[in-house]
Amino acid sequence: MPTFDDLKQSCADDWRAYCQHEFIRDLGADTLAKDAFRHYLEQDYLFLVHFARAYGLAVYKSRNITDLRRALASLKAIVDVEMGLHIEYCAGWGISESDLKTLPEARATMAYTRYVLDAGNRGDLLDLHVALAPCLIGYAEIATWLNAQPFVAHEGNPYASWIAMYASDEFQAAAAGEKAWLDEHLAAVTASRFAELSTTFRDATRLEIDFWQMGLDRRF
Repeated sequence: MPTFDDLKQSCADDWRAYCQHEFIRDLGADTLAKDAFRHYLEQDYLFLVHFARAYGLAVYKSRNITDLRRALASLKAIVDVEMGLHIEYCAGWGISESDLKTLPEARATMAYTRYVLDAGNRGDLLDLHVALAPCLIGYAEIATWLNAQPFVAHEGNPYASWIAMYASDEFQAAAAGEKAWLDEHLAAVTASRFAELSTTFRDATRLEIDFWQMGLDRRF
């Protein structure tokens, strides 16, 4: 029976390149350029908008009340809580809410968010969750990995609060819940179906790599 860990293993090199990207290493070591982080934060706001749309799609794609409630809770958390927190966090970096509302989308932002929505539209709820997994579960793994690295600067690092946010018990629990949901649903798929899902997961992971690179290069 396949699990989420099997999805990661199916694209182990890409997963490592994503979770240990230069952007992440520089962020942890406090060597990341401030304007690179600001560019990432701005585009991450736009990503959140489409992330919310994806969970709206998950509500529609749900075939039982349990999945529907789960998707609705995630949608409400993004719209009612996370977006407000992100706007507040951006303000601390000199990015106003009005700035965020008039931002152009970088190509990397468009590529990953539209890929997720397309995966959900053409597939089922599992396809959508697999396409979203690199973000939710990946960020939790990145924070855990960073906290275990000797090169990470915890004192005086302006990015320490970003690491702490994704290392928090709340976020780690959300990622663990998503992983458990995926394990449960992957256990029922055939080998050919798992191969399809692995392709989706690999492509989504590669697009997440491009998102980090977009931030590093300050690229639109």
